[in-house]
Amino acid sequence: MNIAYKLKRKPWCYIVTSTLEIDSIYVAGGDIIPGLYKKEVLHDYVKQGGIIYVNIPDYPKLIAATSARGEKYVRSAPNDTPNDNLLKLPCI
Repeated sequence: MNIAYKLKRKPWCYIVTSTLEIDSIYVAGGDIIPGLYKKEVLHDYVKQGGIIYVNIPDYPKLIAATSARGEKYVRSAPNDTPNDNLLKLPCI
């Protein structure tokens, strides 16, 4: 099972408050080689049918999204929490 464990924020960002501010995500387990992957790469992986879970209880899946300006990114599947569960992961 592929699991997202940590986030790396964009160089100019000090606190991640939006999934668009994520630069890379550390993923391990399953069929992915453990490491940091750019959000655009994970977007394409998920879009092609790959599954990655967020390491937060209830383990929501990552879903592919595209911003209004065409930026590819990933976010967690919506649930009953007000903020995206992906943002609850620690930063490296």
